[in-house]
Amino acid sequence: MSDSNWRPEGSDQQDTSSTGVDKDFSGQPLEVRTNKEWRLIEKVVLGLFREQRRARRWGIFFKLATLGYFIVILLLAWPSAETELGAKDHVALIDLKGVIADGEEASADAINASLRDAFADAHAKAVILRINSPGGSPVQAGQIYDEIKRLRGLHPDKKLYAVIDDIGASGGYYVAAAADDIYADKASIVGSIGVISSGFGFVQLMDKLGVERRTMTSGKYKNLLDPFSPRSEEIDQRWQAMLDVTHQQFIDEVKKGRGDRLKDAPDLFTGMVWTGQQAVTLGLIDGLGSVDSVAREVVGLDEVQDYAPEMSPWQKLTREFGVSVGRGVSQQLGLDLPLMH
Repeated sequence: MSDSNWRPEGSDQQDTSSTGVDKDFSGQPLEVRTNKEWRLIEKVVLGLFREQRRARRWGIFFKLATLGYFIVILLLAWPSAETELGAKDHVALIDLKGVIADGEEASADAINASLRDAFADAHAKAVILRINSPGGSPVQAGQIYDEIKRLRGLHPDKKLYAVIDDIGASGGYYVAAAADDIYADKASIVGSIGVISSGFGFVQLMDKLGVERRTMTSGKYKNLLDPFSPRSEEIDQRWQAMLDVTHQQFIDEVKKGRGDRLKDAPDLFTGMVWTGQQAVTLGLIDGLGSVDSVAREVVGLDEVQDYAPEMSPWQKLTREFGVSVGRGVSQQLGLDLPLMH
């Protein structure tokens, strides 16, 4: 054997002696061997991709199946309107909570819809409007007041009782004044028969900072109450006149609703607030009590049913999911702290 063809035993040196084609130690062309290796790697990788897709599809399937299961359970467990309301004689309960404003839980649209349902139900022998509100929009409160008066006129045999919880002030008391009778806890906050408009003025601060306010209007009073413009005695007088008119409307409706039950107290309509115990002596409320005591002792029924606007099962599920997610995010960010006042 010539020195040019000699190679160590077991060596992987390329062999091109006979054909000029690169070969491995076993005599197989290197090109063929490389193709086989790549095909093997390709098969392994494609197999892994197929397994991943298969696992992903099964994962999605099981998640959808679980969600469908919970939706079906929720639908089956959700009480129907027929079984929940009207199955037997009861007292209809409507909650007015929070600020009275358009788009809020205590808006006129939401409360009035529940009031109409309660008065229309023959098995609802009386209606209790539970109030826990510091007030809000005089327009929204006035619309609720008017609807209570209208429904009471249509159903004279069905009484509506207002029960003040923690607070029934300003617009909250405005609404309560439309009821047949008003009850509250001895420590409840009642009253605040007045109107307020407030804001801030930044004129002096702008002067110190050297900031110039540039405003163009096509009407003399278009920038009414602009916090960046100086106060005007004329504007203040005009705005005060509007507040006085709204206040007088409030007073008139309270007097119309309460009648001769109101006592002649000099500060009754000054915006002052009183406890429930004090409010009884002033004629602002008729007695002390809670929802349960009024239903049991005044109406004579133990059964109280909530007439809050009904959400669909899906709405309730998505709302609860949103609340849970929001709570989890706030906890992770360290924002889940108690409120202080």
